[in-house]
Amino acid sequence: MQQPKNSYTYADYQSWDDGQRWELIDGEAYAMSPAPVVDHQTVVGAVFAQFYQQLRGKPCKPMLSPLDVLLPRAGEANDDVTTTVQPDLLIVCDPNKIERKGVRGAPDFILEVVSPGHASYDHVLKRRRYEQAGVRELWLVDPAERVLWVYVLQDGVYSNVSVQELAGTRPLAILPEVSVDWDAVVAELPPLPTASREPPTPPQP
Repeated sequence: MQQPKNSYTYADYQSWDDGQRWELIDGEAYAMSPAPVVDHQTVVGAVFAQFYQQLRGKPCKPMLSPLDVLLPRAGEANDDVTTTVQPDLLIVCDPNKIERKGVRGAPDFILEVVSPGHASYDHVLKRRRYEQAGVRELWLVDPAERVLWVYVLQDGVYSNVSVQELAGTRPLAILPEVSVDWDAVVAELPPLPTASREPPTPPQP
């Protein structure tokens, strides 16, 4: 579901008025999923509430989608940027990256809730672009499977990767004073089916 053109910029993106939400990855336009399901909104809202309380009055600012995040190449003006995304939740610690219309530059932290049918987009395409842009820590959450993937940037690469259940308290690697109480988040989700399932394996690059 891409717009019928070879390459787009943020200037093109801002001119679209079809009512659809889009993201640009290296000039290609991707239609975002339809309205998020309850699990998605529950996770994002509950985690944001915890972040907001812990970061209130501090330099690092938590933010929610929909919000344009521009990931420019060196020297690109905003209108020429070819990667514009809307992460579900982000934390920005550099106030110079926060502009009136959104964020310019890599957030320090991003959380994405994996959408059904969009696993490759989240785990491969967006993850790779976040790595290239320098996002220091990326969490991918699958609420249906109760699984969290944590990617931490080291020497420009997501080399420190862990997979864990949505349980207990998990601090951010880059901001250890900030954490998520997953038990509190999961308590707000519908119960899982009784049959046990193996944690899903993310698509490989």
